[in-house]
Amino acid sequence: MTTAAPRTFRIAAIPADGVGREVVAAGRAVLDALAADSGGAFAFEWEEFPWGCAFYERTGKMIDDDGLERLKGFDAIYFGAVGWPTVPDHISLWGLRLKICQNFDQWANVRPVHFLPGVTSPLRKADDTELDWVVVRENSEGEYAGLGGRNLSGRGPGGEVAIQSALFTEVGCERIMRFAFDLARTRSRRKVSSVTKSNAQQYGMVLWDDVFKRVALDYPDVETESVLVDAMSAKFVLKPEDLSVVVASNLNADILSDLGSALAGSLGLAASANLNPERRFPSMFEPVHGSAPDIAGQGLANPIGAVGSAALMLEHFGLPDQAARLNKAIETTTAAGILTRDVGGTASTEDVTKALVDALTV
Repeated sequence: MTTAAPRTFRIAAIPADGVGREVVAAGRAVLDALAADSGGAFAFEWEEFPWGCAFYERTGKMIDDDGLERLKGFDAIYFGAVGWPTVPDHISLWGLRLKICQNFDQWANVRPVHFLPGVTSPLRKADDTELDWVVVRENSEGEYAGLGGRNLSGRGPGGEVAIQSALFTEVGCERIMRFAFDLARTRSRRKVSSVTKSNAQQYGMVLWDDVFKRVALDYPDVETESVLVDAMSAKFVLKPEDLSVVVASNLNADILSDLGSALAGSLGLAASANLNPERRFPSMFEPVHGSAPDIAGQGLANPIGAVGSAALMLEHFGLPDQAARLNKAIETTTAAGILTRDVGGTASTEDVTKALVDALTV
């Protein structure tokens, strides 16, 4: 009798910059502990890449010329954070993170807003109301399509012109909206809230609205609403219990998801997935807190966002039970008061990582 070989997932680790190095190391330790406790059901094979701002300062590139081709063979990408004071942000972001997202058509960005036990929210309503929603972000076009340019600098000081165009396509709008509706069908409350600004953006966001109305007809079992982005910002604060799945364009979802994470207690808690749902390319999983140069290398970074992102990766791999174990370990750790300073605690990155591992193996 032969024993089936365990599932081995090949993961490209890109810690990149600042605290990204610390939280990716923490996430890897937690994932390896989970695999070691799986009875041989699955394992991870890691390869780490040195790309980021330090790499740029040595080579003039954020990623090797053949970097994307090398990444194609992996099952997923586990990303840390990009950015450093010595490299302009638009170079670091477009040179690495967005280069991967755009070229691998990772068009669905998923950012859960989860309120954890033991973490104090600045939102008073969170004390006695169950709150849990997810922001689905169109991740391939919209305001971050990279279309535009700068010109007329020859006119002299003060004469230059910059044009930044937002791209909205019917295909792009429809696929992210169907993704959001399908996700809503898996949740206890089947509702999709579309975020718009069509009163002021009369072309792109009117197309967004029109596609949303059309797609909604195919999901009669899902409740819908369309809310202006400014009103949605207020709703996140004043009536968050009415939210389940929020779908928005690239810029609007970027801003709103950070607001949601802040309401949950800290950007250090925020997980995200950059998905290529067709699986033509590997998807990428990352915390959203940034590289935090002010605390980098001091052992103060919160690894919860990175570990939550690892849970999203496990779900992508078809391991929902293991993802649930990871999320339970996060809740056990925060409920025990083992918190980094961004959420009012004194624990180090290492302390939280150890607590997460211990919670997995009890």
